Amino acid sequence: MKKLSMFQLTLLVTFGGLAIAGVLIFSLAIGGGESNTIGAVKIWGTLDQNAFAAVIRQVAENNAQLSQVTYEQKDPATFESELTNALASGGGPDLFLMRQDYALKDAGKVAAIPSSALSKAQFENTFIQAASPFLAQNGVIAVPLVADPLVLYWNKDMLASSGYPQPPKYWDELFDMAQKISKRDESGSITRSAIAMGEYKNVTNAKDILATLILQAGGEITAYDNTGRLSPALAPRAGVGSVQSTASALRFYTEFADPSKNDYSWNRSLPESQKSFASGDLALYVGYASERLQVARMNPNLNFSIAPLPQIRTAQNALNTARVWGLAASRAGANPNGAITAAFLLASSDTAGAISSALGMPSARRDLLGKSAQGDEELFNKQTILAYSWLDPNPDETEALFRVMIENTTSGAQLVAEAVQRADQEMARILGL
Repeated sequence: MKKLSMFQLTLLVTFGGLAIAGVLIFSLAIGGGESNTIGAVKIWGTLDQNAFAAVIRQVAENNAQLSQVTYEQKDPATFESELTNALASGGGPDLFLMRQDYALKDAGKVAAIPSSALSKAQFENTFIQAASPFLAQNGVIAVPLVADPLVLYWNKDMLASSGYPQPPKYWDELFDMAQKISKRDESGSITRSAIAMGEYKNVTNAKDILATLILQAGGEITAYDNTGRLSPALAPRAGVGSVQSTASALRFYTEFADPSKNDYSWNRSLPESQKSFASGDLALYVGYASERLQVARMNPNLNFSIAPLPQIRTAQNALNTARVWGLAASRAGANPNGAITAAFLLASSDTAGAISSALGMPSARRDLLGKSAQGDEELFNKQTILAYSWLDPNPDETEALFRVMIENTTSGAQLVAEAVQRADQEMARILGL
């Protein structure tokens, strides 16, 4: 019991009902350690129940601290509302899996970990760049666990039949590929598509694809101004950033939904893009690494492979984006000390590696991403290392913002520059400016 007693003595209640004493706890948790149970810790999340349960059960056999840790999978469609209602009523989990784009929106639900326990330098040296939204002025909102980078799925047969032995490395290659691969019938309807981009409602991951293009072009979506206030950055003010970045990204994205263009490849009457790819009617599909098994299950006979996300040819550095899940301690949790201890233990190198393998997703830890891997896992790890994130004030509201920006452009309701300016104004409203 000695180590557990030291934990309990050094875990002090000051910071929003919870604080963690210094680097001692971080080093103990990240490095492992043996002690008795930390008590019952209930975790909620939207990731696979069986994977989490198997890892926790296995780890608990060698570390009794985790013997009363349980995980419950929730429906992604209702997770946010269920979590909010549970916390409001004084119930809910001790820990919950938070996605990085919800870090700002859900910060009020969390007992943040102060920098005395996990400093900014420790965080950045241990975890990937895409996990940066979990860093706040008052500490760490969540301990990063796993990541899910965007990648390019490609149909080998469709590319080969058009003379392409490999998928594109650069976005500008799509112009030629779209003309050669996409097919239309006598009425002008698209029967085979090279790439699913240009629309919103039937392009899986449309918001994230366009956001990635903006970041690759050197733009920003939100950014802190010189007063430390988070502000819209889609249409940067004079003298700040590249004014053309968002506009050029939006113009490129919507290019493929313009019937007047030779590279016209997509419209809103087509099936949802993931289904279209799985059915063999779409040559290139931008999706998350975690979609690999789902695509394979949808069509076991599909001859497809996975490649890195294309880049801008003239860019100095490659860049990607990823979703990142971290363990956040609930303000209303019944076992705050145990929750934080469990979060650190689950994020330790060995356990985080086991969770990553069980979920089939890359780890959010830099040391694990640097280890030898094979096939798609190696590709996923490299794409995760390249991944960045942006600070999203409200994922649901910004989803609508991106939809309007895209659809106003493709419908001709607004010019590209006007659509960007309107989106920037809407972002200001979301941010409360």
